[in-house]
Amino acid sequence: MTDDGGISRSVLADQVKDRLLQDILSGRYPAQSRIVETRVARELGTSQAPVREALRGLEALGVIEILPFRGARVRHPSRRELLEAYAVRAELEALAARMGVPRMTDADLTEIEALLAAMEQAADSGDRHEVALADATFHSRLVKLAGNATLERVWRSLEPFSRTYITLVAPGADSHWTAGLHPGIVEALRTREPERVVVALRDHFDQASAHLAEGWQDAETPTGRSGRREARAGA
Repeated sequence: MTDDGGISRSVLADQVKDRLLQDILSGRYPAQSRIVETRVARELGTSQAPVREALRGLEALGVIEILPFRGARVRHPSRRELLEAYAVRAELEALAARMGVPRMTDADLTEIEALLAAMEQAADSGDRHEVALADATFHSRLVKLAGNATLERVWRSLEPFSRTYITLVAPGADSHWTAGLHPGIVEALRTREPERVVVALRDHFDQASAHLAEGWQDAETPTGRSGRREARAGA
């Protein structure tokens, strides 16, 4: 006999998790901020049980940490953790290019070009949030070209590490620099040669990783206080 109540609770928890993840990605909950279970339940008009389950799901993704007697807090990941995520993303997007470029249509390319234009326009306006959104959508569109749901699902599990903690959180992040990482990828896509796209993507991630390694500071400083230096990084 199916436990409809259990299924409903699970679906609701997934919805709450998605909502909280979007709030984190949008910057509503910046790194080190607390997510109060009772407050979220009140805002979403639900009980605390699905919120608690959603928070455990976000903890499993590495987005938040839950500490005894202190509750849930948005994580500030280490430099090593972010660089590892970048290395995996580079390989996933290279695989997506090899699978997707041969099936790319003119309409697909036009859409990707439009996303680059939107990113550059947001950079000109100094809107880091919109740059981050366009950046994430640009890479998501590249991955979608592959038409592989498993690849896309694994790639999406790394999105918080590329968008929230770098493009939105890093103080002084250079929007023009971030946008400038992408024209080479579009130029390679126009050739419709998968390996040229792979080379462009690897160059993209090499540059982003180098700036991240130089500028990102782990949450705990030598004095024991939380802090970050300015970083130029983007995805």
